[in-house]
Amino acid sequence: MGVLDWFKRGVGEMMVARPDDAKAHVVWKHPDPTIPMKSQLTVESDEVAVFFRDGKIQAVLPPGRHTLDSSNLPFLSNLIDSFTGGNVFIAEVFFVSTREHPGVKFGGRVGHVEDPKSGVPAELLVHGEFAFRVENPERLITGLVGMGRTEPWLVRSWMKEQVLKVIRDRIGELLVKNKWPLLDVTSGAYTEEVEQEVLAGLQQHVQPYGIQIVRLGNFVVGMDEEDAVTLKRLYTDAAYLRTVGGVGAYKEFAAGKALLGAGEGMAEGGGSAGGEAAGGLLGGAGLGVGIGLAQLLVQDHRGGHTLAPAAPGLRCPACQAVVPPGRFCSACGQSLEAPAAEAAAREAFCSGCGSPLAPDARFCGQCGRAREGG
Repeated sequence: MGVLDWFKRGVGEMMVARPDDAKAHVVWKHPDPTIPMKSQLTVESDEVAVFFRDGKIQAVLPPGRHTLDSSNLPFLSNLIDSFTGGNVFIAEVFFVSTREHPGVKFGGRVGHVEDPKSGVPAELLVHGEFAFRVENPERLITGLVGMGRTEPWLVRSWMKEQVLKVIRDRIGELLVKNKWPLLDVTSGAYTEEVEQEVLAGLQQHVQPYGIQIVRLGNFVVGMDEEDAVTLKRLYTDAAYLRTVGGVGAYKEFAAGKALLGAGEGMAEGGGSAGGEAAGGLLGGAGLGVGIGLAQLLVQDHRGGHTLAPAAPGLRCPACQAVVPPGRFCSACGQSLEAPAAEAAAREAFCSGCGSPLAPDARFCGQCGRAREGG
């Protein structure tokens, strides 16, 4: 090794600083624990240097340029290696960034949450960014990072998990307490309230490690696409019911929609021999049958009681009994496939709102519409 090589090595040993390619690391450990006396330690304005010896914190140096000499830094006298004649310090030096670290992306599933407005569960998703800052470098090293050479992604990865965990807990709690409709939450109407709750909840998880999550940015609560379509359709139908019938109990209406789904299945055939007859009934009634089923499940606010749902069926033209759809009457055995049976089936329900009609009724008792053919 030439004189120039020795000179370069000596200069390298005399300078202790974080290299440029490690500037983005939250914590960076100097690779060599042996530091020559009077070395120049450079601490940038957005970091501090933490000295350890035998697993104990010896000192924290603020930003600036420091000459490592026990005469001006007394703590260094505890770090002198006696075997080198007092010319070398033995210490582990960590550089910890104290600036705010923005733009840390996160995202994941919140899980299925019940919509307070309709009682229908929907799967929520969340994604966004957050910014954090190290408030206590010593706690971060001893509590989370450890004394080894840390990976640059470790701190950010751990905080992402904490953010998602708190969001799952707080969103569910807020929906239950405040009864926020899920479509309002996903529209961004309560983003500020959710952010405040999440930030408050995060502190108890990250503060013991000397970290503070400062803010959330581009914070979005989303919903599974199919669940969003279902809720929008449900809200639209419920608003229509309130307009035409004065009924607005959403949970009961949701149960009516479940029956409507079963009715639509029968209208499509259902794979049974009675599919054609059921299709004639429900296909002809259309939306009226669905609204009628929902109305029968919604509380009658004028009477103060709940009406029981009527089972869909056909009126036999021979014995006038209301029987389940099929090819033959389950009461008398006569055929139900004749044109007269279809006419009787259509007359068994109101063509306006789909409500069941009594055999001798001339007008619908629910909407007042005149009975067809009457």
